[in-house]
Amino acid sequence: TNIPFLFRLLTHDVFITGKTWTTFIDDTPDLFKLVQTQNRAQKLLAYLGDLAVNGSSIKGQMGEPGLKTEVVIPKLQDRVNPDDGPPMDCSLPCEVGWRNIIVQKGPEAFAKAVRAYPGTLIMDTTWRDAHQSLLATRLRTIDMVNIAKETSYALANAYSLECWGGATFDVSMRFLYEDPWERLRTLRKLVPNIPFQALVRGANAVGYTSYADNVIYDFCKKAVENGLDIFRVFDSLNYIENMKLGIDAAKKAGGVCEAVVCYSGDVADSKKTKYTLDYYLDFVDQLVAEGIHVLGIKDMAGLLKPMAATLLIGAIRKKYPDLPIHVHSHDTAGIATATMIAAAVAGADVVDVAIDSMSGLTSQPSMGAVCMALEQTTLGTGIRYADIQALNLYWSQVRQLYSCFEANVRASDSSVFDHEMPGGQYTNLMFQASQLGLGTQWSEVKKKYIEANKLCGDIIKVTPSSKVVGDLAQWMTSNSLNAEQVKERAESLDFPSSVVEFFQGYLGQPYGGFPEPLRTHIIRDKPRIDGRPGASLPPMDFKKLKADLRAKFGKHITDVDVMSYAMYPKVFEEYQGFVERFGDLSVVPTRYFLGRPDIGEEMNISIEKGKMLIIRLMAIGSVTEGKGTRDVWFEVNGEVRAVPVEDRSAAVDTISRERATTDPGSVGAPMSGVVVEVRVKEGQEVKKGDILCIQSAMKMESAVSAPVSGHVKRVLVHEGDSLNQGDLIEISEPMDGRPIDTQPHPQMLHNLAGISPQTDAQNSTSTSTNTNNATSGVQAPMSAAVDHTFAQDPKLGGGARQAPTSSADQYQQQQPPLQQHQQQQMGPGMDSTAGVEPRAEVVEGNLPFKDQVRAYIQVHRGTVRRDHEQVEMGKAVLRGDIPPPPAPAH
Repeated sequence: TNIPFLFRLLTHDVFITGKTWTTFIDDTPDLFKLVQTQNRAQKLLAYLGDLAVNGSSIKGQMGEPGLKTEVVIPKLQDRVNPDDGPPMDCSLPCEVGWRNIIVQKGPEAFAKAVRAYPGTLIMDTTWRDAHQSLLATRLRTIDMVNIAKETSYALANAYSLECWGGATFDVSMRFLYEDPWERLRTLRKLVPNIPFQALVRGANAVGYTSYADNVIYDFCKKAVENGLDIFRVFDSLNYIENMKLGIDAAKKAGGVCEAVVCYSGDVADSKKTKYTLDYYLDFVDQLVAEGIHVLGIKDMAGLLKPMAATLLIGAIRKKYPDLPIHVHSHDTAGIATATMIAAAVAGADVVDVAIDSMSGLTSQPSMGAVCMALEQTTLGTGIRYADIQALNLYWSQVRQLYSCFEANVRASDSSVFDHEMPGGQYTNLMFQASQLGLGTQWSEVKKKYIEANKLCGDIIKVTPSSKVVGDLAQWMTSNSLNAEQVKERAESLDFPSSVVEFFQGYLGQPYGGFPEPLRTHIIRDKPRIDGRPGASLPPMDFKKLKADLRAKFGKHITDVDVMSYAMYPKVFEEYQGFVERFGDLSVVPTRYFLGRPDIGEEMNISIEKGKMLIIRLMAIGSVTEGKGTRDVWFEVNGEVRAVPVEDRSAAVDTISRERATTDPGSVGAPMSGVVVEVRVKEGQEVKKGDILCIQSAMKMESAVSAPVSGHVKRVLVHEGDSLNQGDLIEISEPMDGRPIDTQPHPQMLHNLAGISPQTDAQNSTSTSTNTNNATSGVQAPMSAAVDHTFAQDPKLGGGARQAPTSSADQYQQQQPPLQQHQQQQMGPGMDSTAGVEPRAEVVEGNLPFKDQVRAYIQVHRGTVRRDHEQVEMGKAVLRGDIPPPPAPAH
């Protein structure tokens, strides 16, 4: 407190005039009204020092930024004399644009003006969906700010700029450490003329779950107050009850309500019988009845083909001649440009595009291509070709800057017509699969995505319903399960949390209902929700919540902070902790925010208007023994400063973990992941199916449940621990006087044995690393729990245990697993008695149990080898001489 006190003393009028007295300090309580310095420079140095020592901690970043120089801001041509005149003056933003109609006359007048426009308008998705689809939603506010005023002129005739909502809201806090509301306010000042548009998930707003009704209304109200104009309201299942809430909230907030029909299937294909033209027309009728301003067609996967667009848009235009229609698609298959042109010709008023450098693949079609194609018709967009090229020059540099977030998608993928994966999910799921160790099985993940969708009932797939299908697909791939096995064993399997909640009804009701009996088998005794999920939630007390947050974080908490917390409580708390530690980093240029600085490199960082920090990295000291820290030396505006930084590589603890065994009460980690919650203690009584702990990777959570009833003997994990597949989590012992619950559990045998390309089943321990930093740990999607439940079988001898049976009694207890499954796999007409010598060995129980399991796997996976070869192959896998064979395509 000395420094703030001295500042108060030195700046006090009495002290300055020299008229102090001996008890002046005692007699002047104002001196003790201390104002703490923000200490922004020191916090910024702490971040840069951490970056210099440990590298970037931004999730999903692979390597360094591809551009190390300053991004050049292009100049726009003079409108009067484009060839010889001076560049356009963009020091002040443009004031002419479509937003003026909304501000001056309201949403209804805006909708009428859009419908009356003789050409085709565009929405630019570069600031939201384009980077969400291509760059993992990692685009920072500063890189939009730098080109904002030029954009206000170049796209003055645009219907809107999509810049908010969707995944950007939580990612800005979760990974970029920015305030999403501040992004909206900042951009609004720089682009006052073009309407801002957000993607809003109906009754879920910008979250992934249901909220109380007053949260949705207050969120929309605050969004408009902070600069939003158009709400693109959708529901991930096209569930009208969820849509009604979002539509009403958007309208009452004073925004333009663009209600969305999410598109799936193919209306031009007579073989596609679920999502037909009649289905869509009926849903449009329901939306129009709610008094919407604009109708959106959201083709989130890029399934809408030109002929289908002509049929769908043409039918809606014929039925509703005065209704503005806005069409959105993704270019995953490479046909979105043709589709947008077909939609415009069929009567669409607005089509979605992205600036050329941020277009194509899983993003939207090219702005330059669509605009120039329409210019040669009577449906021109009013966007100048030269201005598109100027903006494209900027974004081509930014794309290079963010190359460290690029997914390995190099070409179009027309298989999207089969798997129907949304463009925004495609690259994220590919990255997650890679982190899970499934990168080489991407084709298999896409096949499982098809199966998972069918298991869910062939649903509309867009966040958050697409996450359900994606989680289920990765879980099936990780556990080598096909759809039939999932249905047969659903009563005993531990599904990802998102899948369980979907079948409970937490997202709403899918068209055609939930598939039974799968729904009942998955949710078991959990509650069912058969209406709008949030309808029964009590109103949130914003006043109390704000008081609680201010008590915890300080008086800087505002009403929009309360809304951020309401949407993402844990993410908001972590964001506040980061800002408290490192300050507001949204002003830091991206190449310094992501890239490790070099010794001697000079960085010019403006922390506010008129305050520039000139920072040079001078040296990085050696590790301080016993502390694991390094001193990092900077020169800041000519002054040398040192900051201590924890070296996380020096602070790593190598932990040798026990491995799970095949004993009934031995529970191992089903996949690599981070423990986020432990729900049991030593000595606690548990029943079969009770949740022991929760594992997480990325945004996917799964529960690990008890395979048997008993008492917890040991718990070997804590919250925050990073586990490898097969690491021992917990050991239970049977209840006194009662046998272990031996009801067979039908999990895959290769999981029971701990087989994976990353796991050596012979090892009794594994090595994993934990650091003292909260950001450490495996960030990869994970599967549900593997239950190690076996029934005692005296025929196997010496405590060996027989493989469990399925609920359909697929495996007969009197037969060894190898013999049963060989008979099932071979089918009629095949000799199941070939190689009887090793068969007899199995029957007599002389073959070690794990070798039986290995041999079983070879049969289960459909290899052509039989009996003796299978057994020998299983032994080779067990020894680690050869890897397990891949799962069959089916």
